Amino acid sequence: MADLQAALAEQVSAALAAEFGAEYAGADPVIRPSSFADFQANVALALARRIGAPPRDVAQRLAVRLAESAICERVEVSGPGFINLTLRDSWLAASATGQLADQWLGVTMAQQAQRIVVDYSGPNVAKELHAGHLRATVVGDAVVRVLEHLGHTVIRAAHLGDWGTQFGMLIEHAIDVGDQATSEQLATGEFTVFYQAARVKFDADASFADRSRQRVVQLQAGDEQALRLWRMLVADSMAYLRRVYDRLDITLTDADMDPESFYNPMLASVCAELEASGIAVISDGALCAFPPGFTGRGGKPVPVMLRKSDGGYGYASTDVAAIRYRLLDLGATRLIYVVGSEQHQHLEMAFAVARQAGWLTSAASAEHAVIGLMTGPGGQRLQTRSGEQVKLVDLIDEAVQRAEEVIKDRYDDPEQRGQIAEAVGIGALKYGDLSVARSSSYALDFDRLLGLTGNTGPYLQYATARIRSLFQRAGLTPDEATGPIVLTAAAERALALRLLSFGAAVADTALTAEPHKLAAFLFETASDFTTFYEQCPVLKAQSQHIRDSRLALSALTLRVLLTGLDLLGIPVPDRM
Repeated sequence: MADLQAALAEQVSAALAAEFGAEYAGADPVIRPSSFADFQANVALALARRIGAPPRDVAQRLAVRLAESAICERVEVSGPGFINLTLRDSWLAASATGQLADQWLGVTMAQQAQRIVVDYSGPNVAKELHAGHLRATVVGDAVVRVLEHLGHTVIRAAHLGDWGTQFGMLIEHAIDVGDQATSEQLATGEFTVFYQAARVKFDADASFADRSRQRVVQLQAGDEQALRLWRMLVADSMAYLRRVYDRLDITLTDADMDPESFYNPMLASVCAELEASGIAVISDGALCAFPPGFTGRGGKPVPVMLRKSDGGYGYASTDVAAIRYRLLDLGATRLIYVVGSEQHQHLEMAFAVARQAGWLTSAASAEHAVIGLMTGPGGQRLQTRSGEQVKLVDLIDEAVQRAEEVIKDRYDDPEQRGQIAEAVGIGALKYGDLSVARSSSYALDFDRLLGLTGNTGPYLQYATARIRSLFQRAGLTPDEATGPIVLTAAAERALALRLLSFGAAVADTALTAEPHKLAAFLFETASDFTTFYEQCPVLKAQSQHIRDSRLALSALTLRVLLTGLDLLGIPVPDRM
């Protein structure tokens, strides 16, 4: 069973072909939800000039055709040529019954599976994840889950910062401290303390700073001691990242780390290729590309610095090399960078260089999935009382501790209470992020995020628990509720209509890389179920036939909510 909008699109396409000729069957039907009916088709306005008739006349002719379909109960033309479509209850009921039996719940697999690289999280070696990493991590992971669900091949890429001048400073500090003491300190995840100690020495001790700079040269030249200590820093950092990712149920693994060091051997050839093609030129001793359309003050072209005047490379060099590798070597046809808004111009310029070089062609796409900020109250920077960035692990701990306070009166068993608090706290934190448009900023408010009402993770978790409780009282499992579904009340119809739009919500989320669209659908589904539950008796329905139907509709709701929450990476406890 395809989703509602797809089914309606087929009907409109058939009506176009029958009324105006087969050449119009491929036109976009422009199906949208409507406040005046179930859906609205706006295709008449788009095609009127091509057909050579007023939009309202085109709409009227299509309406006559659509009224003959088995899907539409009522077809009306309004305004300049909008076609309002109200669906037949019998068709909705049959479609909902079919969706319940469909393992994909009406989600249509991608007709042409793509090979997609999703760059997200942005961790760094020897640095702890801070609260600002949360958004890029959970949004990126949700995008990955949705794309894979639709059948795409997704390559996760956590662009690990593991190379650069700061590692000379860190390695030199590790030598001073000693291997064992360094490893013991980093094993606790206290990378900030280690980094800050190295930084203090670098700024205060000229001799240490000189040794650090020399150590960078040795590292880049392959010095064994420098490489050994660098590998130790990387290994300890990876162990820390695994703990955080596992706790958040982020699907990134060690194999998905996309370290800067991996691209280091490619940088010289990338620069040589761009220089040979004339895309990159020497400017003030540095090798730079000047993609058209990017200017600074006074209209001066803004450069992409590919090689510094001292022969070294920077992050722009690595990013350009990564684009070439992902397109040419990995064969990706879509690149999605889930990165903060402050990187927008940098990424757009890197994409422009890739187009100039012929790596990024019309057969592939590259997009910046912009991430807004998570702030403190009043839009202020989220920070500790001492003015430091809030650690992500501290943010998670606080969410879980607050969740335990919310649910403490419901559970006597401390272990069970702790497990559910973990799911509720992390679910609230992740969903609070995912429910906001990714390009928008929002203020962290635990009282709101942990609320059992409104568009929150706990509200959705509670909705699934309520449905499970319903089946426990019925003495059935959700799988045993098979229908058929019939629609006898407005609340039933509204819920069925919502559930049949699940496929469209998933597809739209994949197309735009915007998880908040799926989150909004799930909240609306849970809200519709609440209304249905309050207005339509299930276990005490007036007949066995209606009882079975409403249990089947409840089972379908549960499956849609659980599948959708899983696509967002939200944990769901069995009870709350």
